[in-house]
Amino acid sequence: MQPDVSIIIAAYNAEDTVARAVRTALKQDGVKVEVIVVDDASVDDTPDSVSRIDDERVHLIRLAENGGPGAARNAGLDAATGRYVAVLDSDDTMHPERMARLVARADREQADIVVDNIEIAGDAAPRGTLMFPPDSLGKLGKLDLAAFIAGNRMFDRGYSLGYMKPMLRRDFVETHGLSYDISLRIGEDYILIASALAAGALCVVEPQPGYVYHIRDGSISRVLEQRHVAAMLRADEVFVANHHLDDRARQAQARRKRSLEEAASFLRLVDDIKAKAPMRALRTALHDPRAVLHLKMPIMARVRRLLPKGRLLESR
Repeated sequence: MQPDVSIIIAAYNAEDTVARAVRTALKQDGVKVEVIVVDDASVDDTPDSVSRIDDERVHLIRLAENGGPGAARNAGLDAATGRYVAVLDSDDTMHPERMARLVARADREQADIVVDNIEIAGDAAPRGTLMFPPDSLGKLGKLDLAAFIAGNRMFDRGYSLGYMKPMLRRDFVETHGLSYDISLRIGEDYILIASALAAGALCVVEPQPGYVYHIRDGSISRVLEQRHVAAMLRADEVFVANHHLDDRARQAQARRKRSLEEAASFLRLVDDIKAKAPMRALRTALHDPRAVLHLKMPIMARVRRLLPKGRLLESR
């Protein structure tokens, strides 16, 4: 019988956490799942950790070469047989009711995409800390392309919608030839969702948390680097060239591009200061004076606004 959901886990050197991720995927209540783990050429015991899980619903794919999260997830998409596909990072987990809730929303509203709130787990976050304010997500209801792009600006005081973990209708993905951009190591979910919305997908927003993001020791250092921003700018250029954007979406895209350019200048300025290169720092500041303004923010505020997975906004 066809699974309701194919849960795709891209894993690289995740021997300590991947089994936990797989088990939470298998423990989804009220839906039939298959769990596709794509080992991205790990050099540790990640494949063995998965192989030891004795469950016929688990399928392990081993890539010969490391291709990054996008390439691994694409391999999972190719192997998926469920009505829906969902992604789960190898160091994260899900609440047992998550998939049933998302499938019910998608079936009831004939949605092509469902996104939900994210709970933060770890010593640095009080129990029940959420990434997004539930009231704000509840007011969104449905998410169109312009609103989605507008919710993905660097240094924005809001929250980054692009780092939600989507569940997508698989036949929509296949019909429109959607896949992950393999050039991106950060922000790959953003481009996938934006491309789906540009292709006409109906996206509904579930305010309840179902996905659990685990903060590990040292994860605060997972901030953007110049190379990440450069890759995001290139991916955005390809996205704009390949899709028709209405006026609202085009205006939102222009603001997003400017925010990425500003982030690149800020990161370059920080690197110049760290390298004790005052002349380079001066040239960077003169090229983009707004980058200097972000130096006035407290360090934790800067970190939170550049965290790949969004800001921690509210506790239940």
